[in-house]
Amino acid sequence: MAESGKAGGGNVLGHSSSWTANGTESGPCPTPVSSIVSPLLTDMYQITMCYGYWKSGRHEMPAAFDMFFRTAPFGGQFCIFAGLSQVLSFINTYKLTEDHIVYLKHQMPFADDGFFDYLRGLDCSKVKILAFPEGSVVFPREPLLRIEGPIGICQLLETTLLCSVNYASLVATNAARMRIAVGPSTKLLEMGLRRAQGTDGGLSASRYSYIGGFDGSSNVLAGYLFGITVSGTHAHSFVQSFSSFSDLPRRSITLPDGGVYEDFVGLVISHRQKMGFEKTNEGELTAYVAYCQAFPRFFLALVDTYDTLASGVPNFLACAVAMMELGYSPIGIRLDSGDLAYYSKEARRMFREVESKYGREGFAASMRIVASNDIDEDVLYELGSKGHSIDTFGIGTRLVTCQAQPALGCVYKLVEMDGKPRIKLSQDLVKISIPARKRVFRLFGGPEGMAVADVMLAEEEVLRDGPPVAGREFVCRNFNEPSKRDKVVPTRVVEMLECVWDGKLEAPVPMVNEVREHAARSMLSHDAKVMRREDPQVYPVALSDTLFNIMHNLWASEKPAGDGGAG
Repeated sequence: MAESGKAGGGNVLGHSSSWTANGTESGPCPTPVSSIVSPLLTDMYQITMCYGYWKSGRHEMPAAFDMFFRTAPFGGQFCIFAGLSQVLSFINTYKLTEDHIVYLKHQMPFADDGFFDYLRGLDCSKVKILAFPEGSVVFPREPLLRIEGPIGICQLLETTLLCSVNYASLVATNAARMRIAVGPSTKLLEMGLRRAQGTDGGLSASRYSYIGGFDGSSNVLAGYLFGITVSGTHAHSFVQSFSSFSDLPRRSITLPDGGVYEDFVGLVISHRQKMGFEKTNEGELTAYVAYCQAFPRFFLALVDTYDTLASGVPNFLACAVAMMELGYSPIGIRLDSGDLAYYSKEARRMFREVESKYGREGFAASMRIVASNDIDEDVLYELGSKGHSIDTFGIGTRLVTCQAQPALGCVYKLVEMDGKPRIKLSQDLVKISIPARKRVFRLFGGPEGMAVADVMLAEEEVLRDGPPVAGREFVCRNFNEPSKRDKVVPTRVVEMLECVWDGKLEAPVPMVNEVREHAARSMLSHDAKVMRREDPQVYPVALSDTLFNIMHNLWASEKPAGDGGAG
């Protein structure tokens, strides 16, 4: 069953609607969106490593891996964790087919037949996964996922899990940053399918930009599969396809009560003359009339095909006033080129003039101005600083391609083997891994009750001593500053890693709209100084005393003798 949800939304860009796929709610675990997601969607070295484990008799040894990123994207401090539902759908159906086995035998003619028998029997019944709730605000170095189980199967999961989370989280974060840029009231629409990296990339972009805070998408399949509000009007080609009123098969329009107004074309022309707009492009006006005839309740016009202010907006106004006279409520205009701030303000001024001339109180304020044209986070802030009158932004290329940063950089590192913590050392401090199975707790405090720090504790110490407690002082350690000890007295403590899979799904997978709502709440729980674009405040991600000592003792023991560097 396709994962779906009942997305809210109104007529933000002409026609839009909400949908629950197949009229049903989502099941306990969604099926993968793409049919290519299978155990072979991995790197070859994962399979060769698994063979190495099997050959040495270590493939069933218990192991634990962390998935995390080292640096937050887009020059910020935070990321929106996304892709968990696809991780769960993948492991829920993990099984190599006989065709897969035949192919792998061809690729690995040196391998023993017993290894392929082992692969035939593999599933995720021995795997356990702990994860942040999808849509959570997350920070560098903390485990987004903790994967436990026999090392053979855990190794085979690495690439597919990274592929599922990296792009999803990057797009969701890009969308969230754009949402912060425009504030809560401006509508944001994803319109990037045609510019996305392939069909799977386009579908994923629609899904995860919605989770990040966008209001809808132009992607019809995303609406069908996920319940996202879909919207759309027309392109320049629709306007260009008309030359004169003789192209129209009829001059009439259906009225709201079902009756017919016989000469809608004449009514539009009379209003154009009354407004003094007689030199506008007739083909464009004809196209608008045709659109009104087809979608009388959803009239929103693309106005920059020929000349935005000399033709497009005047032609829209002629049709809009005629539609209002007949009892309809036009939606507005879309700008797709030029100085968007200037055109939006000029269009709004023209709306006010018509409001005054026709006595249509509230007309100017009710008309939506939608803007598109290579918009990104920087453009949104620039428009905000200049001042504009745009209600809705349609954003495509620079959202779905994450042009400002094309990759997130999540990694998947071994942190425990056969019950013993493991560490990866490097001369680059940021690449040193934090060992041991960990639990993550978010500490809240201060006058606003905001999140003030995330702390990682070793699993063993939580079982032995318990988690951090509200009202009790907790010592936070910085992993690469041994002398630094910060003391925090939280007013609230939330454990962030939840068991989502333990041989089977542990709870129903949230629908897309539920994940989106969680993302919005999670963002609001953090100080705006952490979330801002310019000079964001560093959010502390700390270690407990015990985990700090585990890390530094292991660091010292694993560092080659005589190595004066970081390890």
